[in-house]
Amino acid sequence: MRFLISALCVIVLFSYAAAYDPLDPNGNITIKWDVVSWTPDGYVAVVTMSNFQMYRHIMNPGWTLGWSWAKKEVIWSMVGSQTTEQGDCSKFKGNVPHCCKKTPTVVDLLPGVPYNQQFSNCCKGGVVAAWGQDPSSAVSSFQISVGQGGTSNKTVKLPKNFTLLAPGPGYTCGPAKIVPSTTFLTADKRRKTQALMTWNVTCTYSQFLARKNPSCCVSLSSFYNETITPCASCACGCQNKKNCVKGHSKFLDMVGFHTPKKDNEPLLQCTHHMCPIRVHWHVKVNYKDYWRVKIAVTNFNYRLNYSLWTLAVQHPNLNNVTQVFSFDYKPLLPYQSINDTGMFYGMKFFNDLLMEAGPSGNVQSEVLLQKNKDTFTLNQGWAFPRRVYFNGEECMMPSPDTYPFLPNSSPVNVLNFPTSILSLLLVLLVVW
Repeated sequence: MRFLISALCVIVLFSYAAAYDPLDPNGNITIKWDVVSWTPDGYVAVVTMSNFQMYRHIMNPGWTLGWSWAKKEVIWSMVGSQTTEQGDCSKFKGNVPHCCKKTPTVVDLLPGVPYNQQFSNCCKGGVVAAWGQDPSSAVSSFQISVGQGGTSNKTVKLPKNFTLLAPGPGYTCGPAKIVPSTTFLTADKRRKTQALMTWNVTCTYSQFLARKNPSCCVSLSSFYNETITPCASCACGCQNKKNCVKGHSKFLDMVGFHTPKKDNEPLLQCTHHMCPIRVHWHVKVNYKDYWRVKIAVTNFNYRLNYSLWTLAVQHPNLNNVTQVFSFDYKPLLPYQSINDTGMFYGMKFFNDLLMEAGPSGNVQSEVLLQKNKDTFTLNQGWAFPRRVYFNGEECMMPSPDTYPFLPNSSPVNVLNFPTSILSLLLVLLVVW
């Protein structure tokens, strides 16, 4: 009997794994160093950070880049960025380097710095857009002058142990690798120049490394059922339950209450799910040839505004999106032949900023979709999304057996096993 139960569990797990098709983050962050000139004791390089992730951007307070020098290098000067610490430069007389640390930490400059400190694609406070949202803003770069580090491509030693915080943990960076030198096109587009030396560093993201619990959850409702399927209890962990704030608290108007802390610790509104973000999907209307969905995103964090937010959704009918109201929309094709994934994001200067918790802490839109007559149905939760990502973080979906179901029907069986088989198993368990 135990063998039968074990075998059944294995079959369930393998069936689930075969059907599980995760939404690919589609890309990574590449950091490219181009040596553009040699100096008497080192080189000048242009460092370019490109965010090739389709729907995960680097949000405020921006990226922080670190590495370890292979020899005794120092940073003489930087344009477009700066190190957070200078380090011990006491041995230098006359010209003092910008940074003498063995492991420098670099951050982007803030907007509005003097022109002589700016560089192309710099000075955005470290905020970098997702590639799928705005490719022109998905790049950040700066110039660095390195000393005591070799004066030719045979004597230069590549930096190592790269780290990227954007703005928190989650990224793992590989080693620097020498690649073919980058070519540049002059302004008149009639001449090509070439970097003296180029190396790349690739950083990939893992949500499991970033945090133990999800950072968002999904709730569901529909026009054909009065029941609202809420987010699961403690969907994002209840470690902040003791410090949460009730929505009517008189302390909400205190000075400094909304000020972010250095450790980015959230200050959440008290909810049963304790998530900073909740995404609500409501099946609103069913027409003859179309159906309409309302999407609402609510911020429960009193200490954070979400700028350049993105919402990625996987649903089989997204290949027939007819109109999106008050959101921008872009289809994503992670598998080319399957167009079941799309990205929603705010309109610039209208709702691209999701305000902190409160009356203005939400954005919403409606989506009109044309029915695919071969597959469209309201049965068994088909009208609800398969996966939802907010700012590149996967949101916790409700349990399938709690989805709103059609009148005169029963909830969906989460294991998708025939009722007779389940009844037989229960009888065997009782007998055993």
